[in-house]
Amino acid sequence: MSSVILHGLHTAIQAAASPTATAAATATTATVNSSGGGTSGLKSLTGLIGLVVAFFAAFVVIFWTSLVFWAWRDVRSRTQDVILQITATLLVAVFSLGGLFIYLIVRPRQTLAELYERQLEEESLLAEMTERQTCPTCHYRVEGEFQVCPSCGTKLRRPCPRCDHLLELKWNVCPYCGYGGGAADGGGRPSRQAPRRRLHWAVPANGSCPLLCP
Repeated sequence: MSSVILHGLHTAIQAAASPTATAAATATTATVNSSGGGTSGLKSLTGLIGLVVAFFAAFVVIFWTSLVFWAWRDVRSRTQDVILQITATLLVAVFSLGGLFIYLIVRPRQTLAELYERQLEEESLLAEMTERQTCPTCHYRVEGEFQVCPSCGTKLRRPCPRCDHLLELKWNVCPYCGYGGGAADGGGRPSRQAPRRRLHWAVPANGSCPLLCP
C-alpha cells in the first residue's frame, strides 16, 4: 500500500516538473537565437560604418590633392619665382584649408597674363599720347597743319616764304627748299667771289720804261 502511494507521488512530481524544464529549455533557445541575431546586426552596422569611413577618407585625399594642385597652378600663373612657387605649394600641402586661406591673402594680386595686358595697354596709351599733338599753352588737341591753336590762338607754325610749307617755330632753315641756309638772300647758296685778275709788265717797243698792264 505504501509503495503504491510513493509511486503516485513520484509520478505527480515528475508531471509538475516537466513544464518548468520545457519552459527553461525554450527560454534558453530563445536567448541563444536572439544573441545570434544581435551579432549579425552588429556586423552589418560595422561594415556600413567602415564603408562610409572609406568613402570619406577617399574624399579627403582627393580634396587635399585638388587644393595642392590648384595652389601650384595658381601661383605659377602669378609669378615666375621658383622659390615662391614651392613655398606656396608646401603651405597648402601642410596646412590644407588654413594654408590655402593664408595663400589667398598673400598671393600676387594680378596674374602674369593680366600684367602683360596692362603693359600693352599702357604702351598703347603712351604711343597715342606721343603721336597726338597738343597746344603747348592750353594742351588743346591740334592737327599737324594748324598754324595757330584754335582754342587759345597760340602760334604753332609759320609758312616758308619760298615754298609755303609749314615750318616749326624753332626751325631756322626750311628742310623742303633750303630757305634760310644762306646769309645774303636767305636761301640761296653763298655767292662766289670774282676771281682776281692777274697783272703783268709790258715792255714798249721804243725801249721806254715798262708799264704795269692788267
